[in-house]
Amino acid sequence: MEIPRYNFITGSRERTGQKTKLEPEGIIVVEGLHALNPLLSQEIPEEQKFKIYVSAITQINLDDHNRISTTDCRLVRRLVRDNQFRNSSAQEVFKMWPAVRRGEEEFIFPFQEDADLMFNSSLIYELSILRTFAERLLRGITPEEEEYIEAYRLYSFLNHFIPLSPSLVPSNSILREFIG
Repeated sequence: MEIPRYNFITGSRERTGQKTKLEPEGIIVVEGLHALNPLLSQEIPEEQKFKIYVSAITQINLDDHNRISTTDCRLVRRLVRDNQFRNSSAQEVFKMWPAVRRGEEEFIFPFQEDADLMFNSSLIYELSILRTFAERLLRGITPEEEEYIEAYRLYSFLNHFIPLSPSLVPSNSILREFIG
């Protein structure tokens, strides 16, 4: 079986020429947003699956009345990652975000409770690191643009965090997926 790779810049699946064969006692690791969807692994008996759900669940409050939204943190992660690795502008990410949220509600969240293990990938310091990347992107959106209010809201939100140098992030941190 050939293992394809998805190219996020071109938006298409690419052949790699890399082939693999599963040995009788081999293990398959399926990674991705839709990996818990039962349709993806319907041919594999349930007792042979171990499902892990990874999600960034923010646990920080700004004060006694205002908590930091998990969705906002994930949006900031996406703004930074898509700019760094997919050559997407902040405007493009904002335009795509409603469809991303609809897809989560329909194809991801319904299956998260079926996981055998849940892993929270949120880091206490990540917004201080992401601020370093996101501020430039958010400031690039002008008041004339449709995305300005949301960009301004996120920019203001990020000002609650002291910026930290990305050089402080360990090379094996999950945050490297977003900042490189």
